[in-house]
Amino acid sequence: MPLTLQIVTPERIVFEETDVASVTLPGIEGELTVLPSHAPLMTELRPGPLFFRKGGEEIDVALSGGFLEVRDDKVVVLADTAERSEEIDQARAEEARRRAQAALAEARGDVEIAAVMAALQRAQARLRVVERRRRRPTGRQMIEQ
Repeated sequence: MPLTLQIVTPERIVFEETDVASVTLPGIEGELTVLPSHAPLMTELRPGPLFFRKGGEEIDVALSGGFLEVRDDKVVVLADTAERSEEIDQARAEEARRRAQAALAEARGDVEIAAVMAALQRAQARLRVVERRRRRPTGRQMIEQ
């Protein structure tokens, strides 16, 4: 039985897909992959790339963090922000990373450092997704069956 995937942010439903073969996410303890019949799970997500496989294609999404729930072959991602790979502007993502790196050098105090680190992690997640997309001319990769 395939998975159903929902990726939701406070602003919108980013994806609502059925017949998903697998979902790979940036878990708080490291990368994790969810396959059909996965045990129930709830965990926090860190900023990073999420990708899922459906119908021979691999689709990429940049997450800025959030939560994951897996239950009854349904994967629900409640994300702070989530961007499809085709929505990401590489130049803007590079500039955001440069600004965050510069701000990190100037940051003082734990709260300011944490905020700057979060911005840096978001920019890096977006750039990793852009890099994955760039390696595939169509932004999606055909998976050998």
